[in-house]
Amino acid sequence: MKLAFSTLGLPGLPLPDVLRLATAHGYHGVELRAHPEEPVNPGLSPGERADAAAAFKAAGVDVLCVAGYARVAAPGDDDTVVAEIRDLLDLARDLGAPYVRVFPGGGTGQSPEEADATAARRLGTAAEYATDAGVRILLETHDSHRTGADAMRVLGLVGHRQVGALWDVMHTWLGGEQPTETYAALSPHLGYVQVKDIASVDDTTPLPLGAGVLPLAECVEVLSREGWDGWLCWEYEKRWYEAAAPLPGLLDEGRRHLDRLLNESA
Repeated sequence: MKLAFSTLGLPGLPLPDVLRLATAHGYHGVELRAHPEEPVNPGLSPGERADAAAAFKAAGVDVLCVAGYARVAAPGDDDTVVAEIRDLLDLARDLGAPYVRVFPGGGTGQSPEEADATAARRLGTAAEYATDAGVRILLETHDSHRTGADAMRVLGLVGHRQVGALWDVMHTWLGGEQPTETYAALSPHLGYVQVKDIASVDDTTPLPLGAGVLPLAECVEVLSREGWDGWLCWEYEKRWYEAAAPLPGLLDEGRRHLDRLLNESA
């Protein structure tokens, strides 16, 4: 499996510095948080996109994903959400990224059936554009659809090869789902896996990998046993937790921890 980290752990850091960290600490790729406050986002000009893609190529680092904030199950206008996804797909295509991340984001007052249908309708519409862009849209296990079973209710309705799943191990664990259950649900559609660690159900402040309660060893063991050979991406949510330790000082040990888990499960 290949290893990446998310720029969510490095809020606002210029791209050259992100790439230096990736190469210095042995990570193969980077998940780019595509928020307007970040240096790489859908507002970039064609020239800026070309420069960013060239910088990744020169560094020998892959752009794993453009991690957007479109909420596909949220109440409201379909066209606005689909347009947001298309902007993310354009950016991913221009950067050479294989994936775009979206959230479920179902709202209060919706039935689960309504949220599922809304998400599936929008994803199905965006899927044709994704086909032309050569990029897959990944629905993250998050918020209103935090388990693999939840995500599969939507993906089963969409039924399109360009729409898949992003497994966030924290949210499936918080949803009470075991790694074997999550993998069984998502495996036909799995794009990649976000790993992280936290202290407890009540304290989700990010911790160094292996220092918390999340079943990372079990997740890696399941993936290895099933012969899955994709990406593990460390999403360290520093952006939301100012008191959390800075990510750069943790990157070496985080990579070593994932390497150990991979070796033990081989």
